[in-house]
Amino acid sequence: MEDRTTGRAGLVGSLDRRRAAGVLLVIVSAGSFGSGALFAKGVYPTGMDWLGLLAWRFLIGAALSWAWLLLVPANRDALGRLSPRRALVLLGLGAFFVLNASPYFMALETVPASLAALIIYIYPVLVAVLSVRFGRGFQGRRPWLALGLAFGGIVLALGGIPATTAPPVQGIALAVLSPVIYSFYIVMTARVAGERPGQTAAESADPVAQRQAAAAPAAALMLTATWAVTFLMALAAGRPVLPDQVPAAAWPGLIGIGVISTAIAIQAFYAGTARLGAAQAALISTIEPVFTIALASLLLAERLTAIQVVGGALVIAAVLIAQSTPGTAAPAVREE
Repeated sequence: MEDRTTGRAGLVGSLDRRRAAGVLLVIVSAGSFGSGALFAKGVYPTGMDWLGLLAWRFLIGAALSWAWLLLVPANRDALGRLSPRRALVLLGLGAFFVLNASPYFMALETVPASLAALIIYIYPVLVAVLSVRFGRGFQGRRPWLALGLAFGGIVLALGGIPATTAPPVQGIALAVLSPVIYSFYIVMTARVAGERPGQTAAESADPVAQRQAAAAPAAALMLTATWAVTFLMALAAGRPVLPDQVPAAAWPGLIGIGVISTAIAIQAFYAGTARLGAAQAALISTIEPVFTIALASLLLAERLTAIQVVGGALVIAAVLIAQSTPGTAAPAVREE
């Protein structure tokens, strides 16, 4: 009896550590993604459009992801164990990601950043609903309450940013299309990693699925496919994407969005999703606009309004409430 109790306590402790690591990874990812709008703001005035920005964003992100993959022995081993079928699926998901990134950055050319950021955060609700059927859904009512609280906080935090022009219907449609596609992308990525109803990828009892879910090779392959598609699109459209065609003033923003908002952000989100499940990861990522607004205040001297401070506090409170939700019971320890 004592051995079984000790074993169960050790398993629960392991699950708690895995959950804490997942939360931290998604928060890092949210902060990294949240800086992307600021980097893009420095690139567009140089003459590059959304397509040229995406081509270099994913090229830099893919190159860094491959460096991280090949320099770390454990990551190389994970790549070697990746089945050809899984590699093709990951490449396909990377190509599919273009359908999410393109509408968002196209919308940013005509839709105010505050409105676009608000619309994009439809996706945690969509992911939560999809995960009920295809992944590890929320346990109990508290996460759903937290999701509603987070969405309300985003409305307050972003509602204090003035919209200077009335956006066109086409821009609004593109902004709405992006989170819809992104929701399916997150759920499909989680499914490929091994997430199933009632079980995250990291909780999978299948050791083969555990190896196939490694974040480093998955992110490198997906980013490679995303870059290839965007680069070919840019060349076909005659965009200035070759190195000698890129304005010198655009490089700081391109490097920043490639390193921080792509390589780090995607690796961290993929690894966090494997530990928490797609629904929980999407909920925690609602903290991203708080990072964006705070960075804009620090770097661009934009003053926060009282309502924005309240909204940011609500988002942080929602994340804390969601993570205080009692988890499912640890699986029973088998007697040997």
